[in-house]
Amino acid sequence: MLALIAGQGQLPARIALAAKGPVRICALEGFSPAHLEVDERFRLERLGSFIHGLKQRGVQEVCMAGAVRRPELRPDLVDAATAPLVSRISGAVLRGDDAALREIIAIFEEAGLAVRAAHEIAPELLPAAGVLTNAGPSAEDVADAARAEAIVAAMGAADVGQACVVAAGQALAIEAIGGTDWMLRSLLRTPEEAKSREEEVLKGASLMDQAMDWIGDFADFFSPRDGSRLPERDPALPGGGLLYKAPKPGQDRRADLPVIGPDTVMRAAEAGLTGIVLEAGGVMVIDVETCVAMADAVEMFLWVRPGGGA
Repeated sequence: MLALIAGQGQLPARIALAAKGPVRICALEGFSPAHLEVDERFRLERLGSFIHGLKQRGVQEVCMAGAVRRPELRPDLVDAATAPLVSRISGAVLRGDDAALREIIAIFEEAGLAVRAAHEIAPELLPAAGVLTNAGPSAEDVADAARAEAIVAAMGAADVGQACVVAAGQALAIEAIGGTDWMLRSLLRTPEEAKSREEEVLKGASLMDQAMDWIGDFADFFSPRDGSRLPERDPALPGGGLLYKAPKPGQDRRADLPVIGPDTVMRAAEAGLTGIVLEAGGVMVIDVETCVAMADAVEMFLWVRPGGGA
């Protein structure tokens, strides 16, 4: 049996759907996956007991998928089974996300549970290398992608983030604890207005549920003649640019592999970017057909680029 440790977002539901055999849906308290009924919630302070319970139920494999923030560890909630692990967990959390995930993976493996990567269960989430859209990168975009790759590699070495925005060789924004959505909104003159507008557009259903219903209106929504409906790009920044996403150097790819989906394309278009560049084999794409259709509607390119630009 597979235990899916499900964070927020659309990814866990895709993994559950692709998994062969029974799946037990588990989630950290405070982080609920979209479109999935959670079988068991747990706290990090009770990780030892949680793992013991999984083994008692016949779980042999674990997959971690979806977004979570670093939880606050409360010493008063630590149980006896987790007490020997506390120093390891708390020390790893202080070193950064990648260190924390490596430690959690090691704890699962020491307990005899195999840790599987999300893209191993659902390999279709990793698109093949190449330009997927009608529009393609210009020579300037190719140079910006190389610059962005170097920036994300430097960020990853410090365990900071997995994405940045580059235009004309300049870093306009880098991903930090706020994530990709926050980073893209930071390019706008009124980022809070952008968030409010996004929530209005998505009200009542997820973007994935709605995307195909309004894909034909996507270009009109972002057309210059209707620009007053959207927050403006910060005039202090150069126009255009691209979003680049890649794993951290040396990252254990069984957890926290970068992900984009239709909502990412919408936010990139909202920010006035000309394209999205993903490291081939290192970034998962949820509903790639919808992403491509949305990008085509606003003449944005989506480029799955081999590392090093090869």
